[in-house]
Amino acid sequence: MALLVQKFGGTSVADVERIQAVARRIAASRNAGNDLVIVVSAMGHTTDELSGLARAISSDPPQREMDMLLATGEQVSIALLAMALNAIGVPAVSMTGPQVGIVTESAHGRARILEVRTERLRRLLDDGQVVVVAGFQGTSSGLSGTPEITTLGRGGSDTSAVALAAALGADACEIYTDVPGVLTTDPRKVADAQLMDTVTCDEMLELASLGAAVLHPRAVEIARNYGVPLVVRSSWSERPGTLLTSDGASRRSGSEGLELGKPVDGAELEQDQAVLALAHVPDRPGVAAQLFEALSAAGLNVDLIVQATHEVEGGNATNDIAFTLAEVQRDSAEAVCRQVLAAMGAEGATLSAQGGMAKLSISGAGIMGRPGVAARLFDTLARGGINLRLIATSEVKVSCLVAGHQGAKALQAAASAFELSNQQLYHDPAPCGVGAPPVRGVALDRDQAQVTVRHIPDRPGTAAAVCRALADAGLSLDAIIQSERSHGSGEQRSRDLGFTLRRDDLTRARAALQPLLASWPGARFEEGPAIARVSAVGAGMPCTPGTAARLFRSLAEAGINIEMIATSEIRTSCVVPETDGVRALQAVHAAFGLGGAVVHRAEGTEAPNEINAG
Repeated sequence: MALLVQKFGGTSVADVERIQAVARRIAASRNAGNDLVIVVSAMGHTTDELSGLARAISSDPPQREMDMLLATGEQVSIALLAMALNAIGVPAVSMTGPQVGIVTESAHGRARILEVRTERLRRLLDDGQVVVVAGFQGTSSGLSGTPEITTLGRGGSDTSAVALAAALGADACEIYTDVPGVLTTDPRKVADAQLMDTVTCDEMLELASLGAAVLHPRAVEIARNYGVPLVVRSSWSERPGTLLTSDGASRRSGSEGLELGKPVDGAELEQDQAVLALAHVPDRPGVAAQLFEALSAAGLNVDLIVQATHEVEGGNATNDIAFTLAEVQRDSAEAVCRQVLAAMGAEGATLSAQGGMAKLSISGAGIMGRPGVAARLFDTLARGGINLRLIATSEVKVSCLVAGHQGAKALQAAASAFELSNQQLYHDPAPCGVGAPPVRGVALDRDQAQVTVRHIPDRPGTAAAVCRALADAGLSLDAIIQSERSHGSGEQRSRDLGFTLRRDDLTRARAALQPLLASWPGARFEEGPAIARVSAVGAGMPCTPGTAARLFRSLAEAGINIEMIATSEIRTSCVVPETDGVRALQAVHAAFGLGGAVVHRAEGTEAPNEINAG
């Protein structure tokens, strides 16, 4: 007998017939000997309809009242599903988030789960009941100490389900949706997208943060942190779906502070690194492909790659590209770069190389989704007088290149800032992902905006100040790219810092940075053109030389120019013009052979990869 938590989304319970079909599926699972907790979302587009009613009343309704309103959607679903189960002889009881013991912080509309009080739930399971729980909601103690209904934000039912599984120590959490599992990309844009049998939680966190909406990042965070076996399956077939795996290294126990645990669970330092920087290279399709293909052909394994936003100089657009690799390969890499610059006729381009560097990285689930984590790291290093030569960020890792003689100091500073034990610190770790595919999936995000803050002081603490101002405004950044190009000299030396963030956050970001930029003479906030971001994700990427070059070549052959590049350990992202986004996705997906026979979703279901708010 197994204890299972099963979650059914809004399309799975969209009408009476589908609710009855779900009830029959639950009955079959119970008859197989399983104890069941069922989490459901609001029916169909109920959440959107309720939000529309609110907007018809007020353009800016109080968030508390929005929680009161939106929480009603799931209550309809759970009552109807419990009725359907009882009608076919399955004892079932419906419970709201507060009734089932989901306790959250007091942030209306986006509350995180503090704990799940499971006593009542366990009693009902012991009595043989199937417990049907309203996802997306919980309860908090308000300012006066009285209970308040809260909601968890987008994808909240996924989060509810995995949190319940973690608190109960369930054998598995099964997410039932309208696609057969996690696909290599969005099948609405790439017809031959394929089902993944397995995917790691870290890979899924990257894909989810990049717009692959079949699972919400917060749900994946909990599964990763607590070792919850998580399966994504279709509501309309018996196919096994996709299993999310975790190495278990960061497993936690207990349910208190369930979603508020430490965001960073490890730090590592790689010594003997070198950085090569090419400035003023031509801004045209194929440049990045030509460079990194040549490096790969020479047997050189590149680690981090950063391409900063370009500036127009004398009517010609140029870019800066920087990358890191082991210091023993520095001389060979310099020779290759000079050959490539000569071959492309890049007059005015410059090459610089610096050895004796170290790469400091912090890792954890959902780092970039929590405003303030990167800022805390940069603050800590700045206070220690440690300057950042290069920054690379992703959903699960933030890396900084620092001077080698400051590496050990930087690692200890990070350990202190994030309360890490010696067992969570790693020196020159062996490459991970050996044997794993270099690219597991590809994602496209068209909701991002590109921003550059220009002419900010080139000294310790500047990047920290920018990130802190945005974090204090509750804004999460994605890629953070420090340009190799500098302006001025001495005390007046300055650089540019580029980043991407949600397009809807642009106005708030400008306002948050205005006081800081005003304190730096000549600094300014510059919004870039409309962009799309295409990203390849794979655990085998660090162990597979040439992966980035292959991605860049696929875009070059499609005639698509790359405006920004940002890599992490298991992700390579390229910013391209918004109009080229879908073509870029298709080109990268095809380049890595991820396609196959067309995967068809069930007739009559909603478009795949859409998240119901509940």
